[in-house]
Amino acid sequence: MTRRQLAEALHVSSSTVERWETGKVQCKLAYVPALRDLYYGTTHETGMDFTTIDLFAGIGGIRRGFAQNGGHAVFASEWNEFSMRTYRTNYGFAEDVAGDITKVDATCIPDCDVVLAGFPCQPFSVAGVSKKRSLGRETGFRDKTQGTLFFDVARIIATKRPAAFMLENVKNLTSHDHGRTFKVILETLRDELGYEVHWKVIDGQHFVPQHRERIYIVGFRSPTDFTWDDLSFPERKPVLADILHKTDGTEPYLEWDGDRFFDFEHQRVQEKYTLTPRLWQYLQDYKKKHEALGHGFGYGLVTPDMVSRTLSARYHKDGSEILVAQPGDRPRRLTPRECARLMGYPDDFRIPVSDTQAYRQFGNSVVVPAVAEVARIMKPHLLKIMGENAYPVVEEDEIEVKDAIRRARERAVDGASRD
Repeated sequence: MTRRQLAEALHVSSSTVERWETGKVQCKLAYVPALRDLYYGTTHETGMDFTTIDLFAGIGGIRRGFAQNGGHAVFASEWNEFSMRTYRTNYGFAEDVAGDITKVDATCIPDCDVVLAGFPCQPFSVAGVSKKRSLGRETGFRDKTQGTLFFDVARIIATKRPAAFMLENVKNLTSHDHGRTFKVILETLRDELGYEVHWKVIDGQHFVPQHRERIYIVGFRSPTDFTWDDLSFPERKPVLADILHKTDGTEPYLEWDGDRFFDFEHQRVQEKYTLTPRLWQYLQDYKKKHEALGHGFGYGLVTPDMVSRTLSARYHKDGSEILVAQPGDRPRRLTPRECARLMGYPDDFRIPVSDTQAYRQFGNSVVVPAVAEVARIMKPHLLKIMGENAYPVVEEDEIEVKDAIRRARERAVDGASRD
């Protein structure tokens, strides 16, 4: 952390932090617990049954789901400075964290039992593809900045040879480029790396009140009897009332939030989240315009008994996909705390960034309880493989492994270019 960031976290001046560093003034004992939280994080993970590395970590949603089932992270990688601030706040500085994974030597990454990666999905998502095409940019594996980052995941799996991996992406990954993108991914994982691979699209609304379909790709180093039939969903269907701020006096006061999102004096969501008259009128006119054209574009108005649309990273712009109806008033956006709940994060998850950055982070995150359920059914197979051989010596020469990944990458890019 910079001096300024540390000062902000401790609510002291940067000059005070400087005096601590130089030894001119001794740090008061009262700050020690806060410093300890900054180092170890406010999320106290107790799982030690297996180790994980967290690639394209975002704010740690995948890590959290596996930690609930005994996973202990030993390495993470995330390039976005704002996401890293949230990650560090909640998980601390105890393990190694890298920035740009493309510049990380895989041999320098700690050994692990499971590789976790929510590799960038924008090149494959419906919204991402539309946006990139409108800007004249390539999509999928043609996208040199994001589409081929999957191969960095493959490179690390090839080098570390974990007992298992779990990758997450958008549902559209299976159909992108007429299925050829997904075919290359599966061929790389199965044929080039030799893993037993299973995949399934799971809708987050089984766990949270949000329609959010994502693909989960699971792989094991040895043959298993893993089956998706072991998935267990909650009997009760979640609704938005479960995550919305309560205005009846029962909203919990969170010291780390204070009154940032909720006005406890008047028992209502802060006024800043209600749409301005101008924005509300614009959204209504926009919807009418596209309805007249036979299009389905428009805002999504929700009530507490409903399930929302998918929360996106663009939610900070106008909140149009999920607008909460307010009796006798204009609708409002979800607050960042409600977005955290909508993604399955508990209220002790800290939000140290601006609302704009928080909306982007939760819109890009995973449904934590969905990941936790995938981790739960993976665990017995993972532990069995670990018992056979925790960290086997890779038989393939390192150059041959790199060549295999390079060949898969070239097939993907060349195949896309021919089209």
